Parts: sequence; structure tokens; C-alpha cells
Amino acid sequence: MDRSPKHAYYPTKPQSQEETINSNTVDLLPVLVDINDSYKTIRELGSGTYGRVLLAYNRDQQQRCALKILPKSTTKFRDFQREYNYSLILTSHRSIISTFETCYQTQDSYILVQEYAPLGDLFESIPPQRGLPEKHAKIIMKQIASALEFMHDKGLIHRDVKPENVMIFDADFHKVKLIDFGMTRKCGSYVRRLVGSIPYSPPEVCEATTNDILVTSAMDIWAFGVLLFCTLTGNFPWEHAQITDIYYNEFLMWQKHQRRKLPSQWFRFTPRLMRLFNKMLDPVSESRCEISEICKYYDDRWISETVRRRPSHEDEGVEEDYSSGGSISGTDLEEITKMMKDYGLDQHNQNQPHLHSSIDIPDINNQALSDNSYFIKKQHNSDVFSHHQHKYIS
Repeated sequence: MDRSPKHAYYPTKPQSQEETINSNTVDLLPVLVDINDSYKTIRELGSGTYGRVLLAYNRDQQQRCALKILPKSTTKFRDFQREYNYSLILTSHRSIISTFETCYQTQDSYILVQEYAPLGDLFESIPPQRGLPEKHAKIIMKQIASALEFMHDKGLIHRDVKPENVMIFDADFHKVKLIDFGMTRKCGSYVRRLVGSIPYSPPEVCEATTNDILVTSAMDIWAFGVLLFCTLTGNFPWEHAQITDIYYNEFLMWQKHQRRKLPSQWFRFTPRLMRLFNKMLDPVSESRCEISEICKYYDDRWISETVRRRPSHEDEGVEEDYSSGGSISGTDLEEITKMMKDYGLDQHNQNQPHLHSSIDIPDINNQALSDNSYFIKKQHNSDVFSHHQHKYIS
């Protein structure tokens, strides 16, 4: 079988990156190919409503790579084109997954070729209800913040920042990369609501009353704040950033009256880190900090000395029950209770979500979910993936 370039798709590069970003079309579709002519499939890395990801071996270049296969039955060409173009624009950054210029199509699928991350995603590396050590969290966050700043400087918003979209290349986390640009949009554009990862979605998305939502960099800042919390604790701070969520509500009360006692799931953090959280997780999107603000906090201590001295998260004590969230406390408890009752909710029926939580939410394409589970359930003998499965490559 001929392996010449006519079997692949090499798009003509536009005159500028701005032209790429604003482009609505690309050259002719790639010629139909049998992907097995150039690649040897090793195993499946992930699958979901979006398609599937395969670990493959490039016969010509003699290297492993990841193939993201998107069915034409559920993927519009313009969506494939957008993700492909954005992936190429961003591939030069050291903390963004590398995308090959060559892409393919078969009779029923579009195919992106990207580098393979041998150690999987960040989600799989976070100890549930414990979190990663501070030194590792800082190494990771520096790289992802740099990737997001690179995107924002180009006027692009990721819109799906979460542990599953951070790939690991070495055991010490000195090389991690941001992936998955299927939801990336230009800053200032509008998108339909109910799109994205609910625990990471900001209030302006969760509480939207219209179908059109303005895309801003503040969306990524919020998600980055939740990502940092998850990385350090192995828990989510809340299920969704709405007043009906007791844990989000309690955090709002702390933001409103910072003289009150911290919610127990935030006990482990130093005042300096809480200041950063306050800036990233501001309920008013216009008031959130820029991603560049985060670099000012890398040299600060993030975990309090009390928690550092603690030998195990299983020790008793309300003051240090930081891993499970503990009981609701604080002088604003009555105010929270009243707000919850106004929504017809019982605060005692809500437990703090953790990285094994199953949260029923709509798929990003408003399609039914196959497993009704939002996050990966870590099971030794089966592969259970997140709801839209964008893992290993973007």
C-alpha cells in the first residue's frame, strides 16, 4: 500500500496565527486511508461518547503515539477542524501536548495524532481524600498555569481544566502537559450552557439563565482554583458552584465574612494560599485574578504547619478533619440553613464530594451517559472513564 503524502492531510499554513484562529475552513478533506498502513495499534487508552483513543506505533517514524479517533456520525467537520487548528497553534508550548501536523480520515472517522503520555493523567496520580504533597502540587501548577497563560495570550480559553486533562510524563511531575482542546473557544465568543465539567464550572456557568454564555479567561481561572484544591486534598470543594450546594454555600459565607472560621475542608491551607483561592474563586467573574497572578504565590507555604506535622489523615479531631470536610460550622450556619431551606434542601443530606464521587450530570453534547458517572472510579480490573473521556491526548 502506498504511504505517500496523498494518504494524509497537510493543511496549508495561514499567514498568521490570528488568521488560523479566525479561520472557519481548511483545505480539502484528507484522502481516505487505512490507518493500519502507517500505524500499528497496541491497545485502547480510553473511550467515550466523543470516540476513542488508541496507543499506536508509527511504522515510519518508529515511535509510539496516541491516535484520537472521532466518529463522523457524532463529530462535525468544523468541530474537528477547530480542535485540530487550536491544537497546532498551541503545540509549541512545552506544557501543552504536542500534535502532529498530519491528520487522517477513514470512511467513518477523523483522526488526530498526538504524543503519548506514558504515566497517564493527573487524576490517577492523586491519592483520594489525601492529595499530593505540596512540592509536587507546585511543580504541576506552575506548568499548567504557564500553559493557560500561553493560551490566554493568544485569546483562547480552554474551558475544561481538570485533572483528567493534565498528562504525566515522569514520576516527579517535572513534565506535565495540558490536553484536550475540543471545548476551547475564542475569548469573547458565546457558547451554549450546560457545557463542561460541573465541579469545575464557575457560578456564571452553573447559574446561567440564558442559553448563551460569554467565554472569558475567568472561566479557566475558576477551574484552575478547583484543580489546585483537588490536587492538594484528593477531594472536590463542592459538586457545583451554586447556592444549593452546602459546601459552596459555606465557602461563600467565608468569603463574605472572612473573620469567621474557615470551613473545615479548607483548614489545611495557609492564610496566604487562602488569599489566592479567594482571588481565583471569586463568585464575580470580573473580579477574579489573571493567571499570571498565581506566580506570586509559588514561594509561599501552602499547607499549614499543623497539617504538616500530622502523621495520618485518620487522626480524630474536628479542627484537623481536613480530608473529609467534617461537619458544618461557623457563625453563619443559620444563614446557610435558611438559604438551603428556601431551596427546599436539607443540608444534612449532602456529603462533601471526593475523587471517587459519582455525579450525574448531562454530557457536554447533551447525550445520555453510558455509565452515569462523572469521575473515574478506580478499579483494578476494569477501565471506567470520566463522562466524556478526553484522556491521554486532547
